[in-house]
Amino acid sequence: MSLDFDHDAALEACARGEQFALQAIYERESRWLLSVAMRIVRNRELAHDVLQEAFVQIWQRAGTFQRSLGSGRGWIYTIVRHRALDEARRAERETPVGDELTELIDSTASHTDTAPDLDDASLQYCLSQLDDDKRQCVVDAYLEGYTHEQIAQRRNRPVGTIKSWVRRGLLALKECLT
Repeated sequence: MSLDFDHDAALEACARGEQFALQAIYERESRWLLSVAMRIVRNRELAHDVLQEAFVQIWQRAGTFQRSLGSGRGWIYTIVRHRALDEARRAERETPVGDELTELIDSTASHTDTAPDLDDASLQYCLSQLDDDKRQCVVDAYLEGYTHEQIAQRRNRPVGTIKSWVRRGLLALKECLT
């Protein structure tokens, strides 16, 4: 790999509408950019989509690149990384939270001789054993149908905290129901 490629100049050429510059960036960096996207979205087809969308963004936003703020190569990688992170977050939001409970029940049933007893009394008892935060998050997610993001907004907590509370609540329910 030759080290004489000028990413900054290529971006400036893209800003002037010179398509060959975008093609040169693609030919030089696409393999590594695809790897960046793959590490984040963990799906090859989705990573290709991310890369395509990122190159559209690079083309459209090349005029905003400023040499004084950083390297052109870093700017390109940042666009791909942010595009991949946005896609990963979008995919996570679209995954129904209720699927976790179904997976929990299925895994509990597959690891015991019989399915867990899920009558209302047992479930109510096990829910009552959870601390208030975990119980309310599990109820909001599985009975009310809220997403992690909606619960976080309602409870004024970070999404990561909500996800932890839901996961811990599910694990405690699994333990109680088996």
